[in-house]
Amino acid sequence: MYLHGHQTMSNLTEYFARTLPKPKYQFGDRVEGRYKGVPFVGTVGTDNVRNEIEGPMVCVHLDLPLKTKDSVHMTVVRVQYKDIKGLRQ
Repeated sequence: MYLHGHQTMSNLTEYFARTLPKPKYQFGDRVEGRYKGVPFVGTVGTDNVRNEIEGPMVCVHLDLPLKTKDSVHMTVVRVQYKDIKGLRQ
């Protein structure tokens, strides 16, 4: 349905629900993983798709700073699903 040449919100909602992957992690989930080979533990902030080239990624708020060869990440890293798993409880 179009309204003055624009798609209505319900059509866009349906479109994104059909085409985008469903999130695997919820806000606040505890995860562990590796970022550029360095282990980390943190809390999921977002699980979304910025663009189709990167694919789905998870924003993780780190418990401790993370140092790689290139830089130091103080609070947040963006990782792919294959790089993390749910924290054992």
